[in-house]
Amino acid sequence: DPRGLYVCETGNQRKSLQVHYRMCQNCIEVDAPTISGIVIADVVATLFLAVAVYCVTAHDRGHTSRASDRQNLLANELYQ
Repeated sequence: DPRGLYVCETGNQRKSLQVHYRMCQNCIEVDAPTISGIVIADVVATLFLAVAVYCVTAHDRGHTSRASDRQNLLANELYQ
């Protein structure tokens, strides 16, 4: 605990310094491997999400397209 009164004496001079230090008791030390792991995990998760969204929203290209509503309405004589 670095709190307290510090005294420095040089020759006939005496100086004192009162130190008030507040220590973090719930702090977590983050080092370089932890930060790089978080960044890599974020990039992998983002890529996974992008691939998942692409796969869900991709259209089936092998199927023939259905006729549009406009073509169906034009064929019906009641609406012409």
